[in-house]
Amino acid sequence: MNAKVVQQDIVLRDPEVMHGEPVFRGTRVPVVTLVDFLEGGYDINEFRADFPGVTPDQVHAALQLLREALLAKGRFC
Repeated sequence: MNAKVVQQDIVLRDPEVMHGEPVFRGTRVPVVTLVDFLEGGYDINEFRADFPGVTPDQVHAALQLLREALLAKGRFC
């Protein structure tokens, strides 16, 4: 599946929701919150326990999008 299609399925950016910050579709949970959790040493299960409205598929798709974005920008080169 195309990354842009996946992004549209899992991420919502709407000025009426969390001031336009990208959130997991169907929630008000900012995608960056997942990054913050991981950066803080928490794991995906802890994130999901705190934000049960975010599905495992959304978490894994978001991580894949972040990975692709980093590789596209050449951050690992």
